[in-house]
Amino acid sequence: GVLKEYTGSDSHVVIPDGVVSISERAFFGCGGFVTQITIPDSVTSIGNSAFRLCINLFNIKIPNSVTYIADGAFFGCVTLRNITIPDGVTRIEDNTFSHCTSLININLPSSMTYIGLQAFWKCTSLKSITIPDGVTEIGWGAFDECESLTSVFIPESVIKIGNQAFGSCPNLTIYGKTGSYAEEYANEKGIPFSGISMKWQ
Repeated sequence: GVLKEYTGSDSHVVIPDGVVSISERAFFGCGGFVTQITIPDSVTSIGNSAFRLCINLFNIKIPNSVTYIADGAFFGCVTLRNITIPDGVTRIEDNTFSHCTSLININLPSSMTYIGLQAFWKCTSLKSITIPDGVTEIGWGAFDECESLTSVFIPESVIKIGNQAFGSCPNLTIYGKTGSYAEEYANEKGIPFSGISMKWQ
């Protein structure tokens, strides 16, 4: 089954078991009243802008069954503090967590290969992030205007970082392997770089 559009007014929404996908814009515009969403482990995909502007959503757990999260899924979820992306997800698409201004902790799985354009744009509370080994590309503006960001760990697998990926991050140090592309990028952009020799995982 597909959850097309939520029109109720519960603050804690429990999506029924058996739903396999949450469609595009399913919760878009439920605005202020939804604070928690429980997703069953029958769900494998979350559609474009599914939870966009759920401004009081502070608690959501994405089950391990989910393998695909579309563009802008959590755009503007300004009270969301913690999120764990489950193991089968390989990409953070464009704008997925843009304007999640309270997000302090995000765990990315080792299955990850790509972080999209403006994926974490204006996540102004995020202080530190570890990019998993296996990611090859970080998109344009991915962490732009993450003004609290002090440390990003970038593995050797990353060979492409878009322009403005770390724009307006005044306190940032990039950590990575000496001689890696991450170091080259940091030097080119004038971002402080700290070389580490051991794995940090």
